[in-house]
Amino acid sequence: MISKATLADVPALNELINGAYRGENAKKGWTTEANILAGLRTTEAELQEILTTEKNTLLKFTQNNQILGTVLLVEEETKLYLGMLTVSPDIQNSGIGKKLLKEAEKVALQLQLTTIVMTVISVRTELIDWYKRHGYVETGKREPFPESPLHQSTTNEPLEFIYLEKICFRRL
Repeated sequence: MISKATLADVPALNELINGAYRGENAKKGWTTEANILAGLRTTEAELQEILTTEKNTLLKFTQNNQILGTVLLVEEETKLYLGMLTVSPDIQNSGIGKKLLKEAEKVALQLQLTTIVMTVISVRTELIDWYKRHGYVETGKREPFPESPLHQSTTNEPLEFIYLEKICFRRL
């Protein structure tokens, strides 16, 4: 079941997101950043801020009272920003990511936003290809990956974000 996350979900979301993106457990899944980044992907404080910001929607996929997936949606003028798409590494390739993408499209439609946009680290080619198979295209826009104590690069390769977008519907 997909529903909106609440502040009560923050500890479970924090564990899921960090465990799926970074560290040893993340290496079980194919979407890991553990081979290029160390540190945390998010914090409980950041998740609390996300959940209390009006233009944000954090969706969760729950099964048997366990949060197994999540996605952040941010309303930005005529676009919906999609970020932090997460599925537990133990059950990736089970269709949860696809379900969360479809739900994001429904949210865009409800908000009358024509486009979903996202950033992906350029060296994550397998993930970029997955998004392309789901209708996303590269925009050509790129920006340097932000260095911070939270996001620590473990590669000598310079990291950058590429922008992907999907037109959900056209305004009449």
